[in-house]
Amino acid sequence: MQPCITGWGHTKFGALRDRSLEDLIAEAAREALDHAGIGAEQVDGIWLGHFNSGMVPDAFASSLVIGMDEDLRFTPSTRCENACASGSAAIYSALNAIRAGETKIALVVGVEKMTDLDTAGVTKALAGASYQKEESGVSFPQIFGRIAGQYFQRFGDQADTLARIAVKNHANAMANPLAHMQKQVSFDFASTVSDKNPMIAEPLRMTDCSLISDGAAALVIVAPELAGEFPRAVTFRSTAQVNDVMPMSRRDMTELDGPRVAFRQAFDKAGVTLDDISFAEVHDCFTIAELMIYEAMGLAPVGQGARAVADGTVMRDGRLPVNLSGGLKAKGHPVGATGVSMHVMAARQLTGTAEGMQAPDAELGLVFNMGGSAVANYCSVLEAAK
Repeated sequence: MQPCITGWGHTKFGALRDRSLEDLIAEAAREALDHAGIGAEQVDGIWLGHFNSGMVPDAFASSLVIGMDEDLRFTPSTRCENACASGSAAIYSALNAIRAGETKIALVVGVEKMTDLDTAGVTKALAGASYQKEESGVSFPQIFGRIAGQYFQRFGDQADTLARIAVKNHANAMANPLAHMQKQVSFDFASTVSDKNPMIAEPLRMTDCSLISDGAAALVIVAPELAGEFPRAVTFRSTAQVNDVMPMSRRDMTELDGPRVAFRQAFDKAGVTLDDISFAEVHDCFTIAELMIYEAMGLAPVGQGARAVADGTVMRDGRLPVNLSGGLKAKGHPVGATGVSMHVMAARQLTGTAEGMQAPDAELGLVFNMGGSAVANYCSVLEAAK
């Protein structure tokens, strides 16, 4: 018996310049409580996933959740930060509190407000998630550009495959009304460097990079003995967190070792194999990351992830659809919200409420959220509670 998700909320992702950090938190949290059918007074623990790194002046944001409802006053609330996996860090912290018997009903919110800064400011803020001793001054597009360059050098030019991943995720986002960018892109556009699709960090083009987004998502998670009191429940078949060393110089960056270990642990704990998984939401901060995650999860041998695209495995109607929500690439990537958003999307799939995004006969969902250059790695296997 594992803790269960019994309600969720999700703002639209995008450039929401007229909305404050507090506004976004309140919208997602209120929707999650209403969806679960509970009052704020029933929540006995709050966890907030928020990276920040100077993107907003709210360095102490945990109690902003409490401000949404007087009945949350005096409820313990904690901010969790683990780079782009801050949302999953908040979820896993809540799960641990429930498993320890300290909490019965948890409210988890993931949020980021990125557009208060210009692109240069956001780029600098995000770079704080790299190893400063060796990687200071290197942006994350440049970091993943280096990873892509090394991968191409070892396994051959995969630029066309990356373009196809971008096309896939943009097409999937067309069915997601909460996505930041509901705009299809053609393979010709994504595969060609142009004024509208410039090279950002060779070999990565703009279409290979996730978006600068604002947004929030929230979950109500309850102790397993309470799940029967709610109209819906999605349980954690397994969870795995794996952290790797930070310096890229100490790792072979043509393979994602931390994610590989996280997937293996999650599958082993769940007693499943990849063949049992119905769909996956994975961390495509850059298209090269999604390609390499295919290999880390076991869809293809190292260096051969392109197969999963070429043979249609990861497509909407494939054996294992990946990022039916549009992924970070098109749904958007408000950093602290991303891990929570992924779990919301998976819960919707497993309860048959994903509408136009719905995968047929979805029984087991896979979520993989990554912080930094594959440093903080969180993998969840989810299923509808029996």
